[in-house]
Amino acid sequence: MAKNWYPIIDYSKCNGCLTCANFCPHGVYAVEDGKPVVVNPLECVEFCRGCQKLCDYGAITYSAEVRIHG
Repeated sequence: MAKNWYPIIDYSKCNGCLTCANFCPHGVYAVEDGKPVVVNPLECVEFCRGCQKLCDYGAITYSAEVRIHG
């Protein structure tokens, strides 16, 4: 899996629909207080954007994107 690639959730955009947590087959997410939380970032598959594509609120970016663009 990937050391430098994992989802980052912008909670100001997240509505708590849990689509990302329900989609991810790698156990990257847990649910705490009705919101998705990244608990296993090293299990994220490098360059997978499945949860980001499913997020209708634009709440998910990735660690590598933050370094490149931020």
